[in-house]
Amino acid sequence: MTYEDRLQNVSVLGAAGKMGSGILLLTALEMADLSLKTEDKGKAFVLNAIDISDEALSGLMKYLKNQVLKMAEKKTIQLRKFYADRKDLIENYDIIDQYVFDVMRIIRTSTRLEVAFDSKMIFEAIKEDPEMKINIFSKINANNQNKPWFFTNTSSIPISNLDEGAKLGGRIIGFHFYNPPAVQKLVEVIKAKGTLKEVEEFALTYARNLRKVVVSANDKAGFIGNGHFMRDILYSSSEVDRLGDKMTFVEAVYAINKISQESLVRPMGIFQLIDYVGVDVCSYIMSVMKPYLKDENLHSPLLDKLLAAGVKGGQFSDGSQKDGILKYENGKPVAIFDPDKKAYIMILEFQANVDKKLGTMPVPPTWKSVLGNKSKEEILIKYFNELKSASGLGVELAINYAKRSCEIGKKLISSGVALNEKDVNTVLLTGFFHVYGPINNYL
Repeated sequence: MTYEDRLQNVSVLGAAGKMGSGILLLTALEMADLSLKTEDKGKAFVLNAIDISDEALSGLMKYLKNQVLKMAEKKTIQLRKFYADRKDLIENYDIIDQYVFDVMRIIRTSTRLEVAFDSKMIFEAIKEDPEMKINIFSKINANNQNKPWFFTNTSSIPISNLDEGAKLGGRIIGFHFYNPPAVQKLVEVIKAKGTLKEVEEFALTYARNLRKVVVSANDKAGFIGNGHFMRDILYSSSEVDRLGDKMTFVEAVYAINKISQESLVRPMGIFQLIDYVGVDVCSYIMSVMKPYLKDENLHSPLLDKLLAAGVKGGQFSDGSQKDGILKYENGKPVAIFDPDKKAYIMILEFQANVDKKLGTMPVPPTWKSVLGNKSKEEILIKYFNELKSASGLGVELAINYAKRSCEIGKKLISSGVALNEKDVNTVLLTGFFHVYGPINNYL
């Protein structure tokens, strides 16, 4: 079966979700381009968008149409080649409208899992629940005569467990997009013990056609991305506890969030990142990973305490940030939630006091100023040398945090999750938009 044949009938499970909608968009564009490039332009391509809510699927179609229009406007030169034989398409807007139509007509929405029974390929982006995934995979596998391939977007569940649980015979691979899939360049590809070679080869071709940066990870719970992120959360939580004799809870959260963003030159602080992903999501991912990691306790009492108080974070449907550990105004943190008082405390009320406790620190370069800078390495070496030469609580917190991040990265290699340092660094650089990898010689 050729690449084009495999993509003739595809289903995306969880299509209306944050990840599923991006996967659906990318796949629809790839299928439409194939239909326009192939010599046999009569070949039909079908992409089933499957989710549990008709309302959500209706919103999905509006989102897709807007996104396809934006993408079409960026590639009019390529589209002119696609439609070179269409003499009726003269102006750019004619070509763009036709392309939007050709992409959208591929997509079929449904709330019925049965439509996946005819697909040759299944993309799965449903809840991070091993039992749910296995049940759905098993049902499709038992009723689909095409022996479909399963591409799971799981970020934490070992692929071999899904393969064995659903009895897929190696027709599955971990294909972990980063959020949002249409923008993020990184994909983690994870083989199960028995993943068929042709499935892996297809996955790499598909990723290359989507112009993604591919990092292969071994089949260990959490893989590289969540393997680092979840342990980063645990470390930051322990630091908040450790600062308890010097600061209040909200002051400690502010301090660690500031250190992890500004002093480590990251795009956002650790507690902002938790809010972005969702406090509930982070806690749930830990609970999924924990049974597979017998040598450590992957659990955060701090997240438990926040969830018990109703703090969840996450995003609204338009992509704006919901209040979580931090309260946001115009996308910027202005307050921190106190679980004991069950209220947000304005940062301005204690910021000066905490900054004084942190002490005088070297002024770090901003994340934006370093990102893409040709002199990035020199800038970072100079800054971290200044940090090593300084002293004070803030300096101690920053150096210890950076060293712990490096330790986590190296443990991912020694425990057989990542193949090498480059892969660990690539995931943090590309998937988390860090300006330097955790494994480095700066300190």
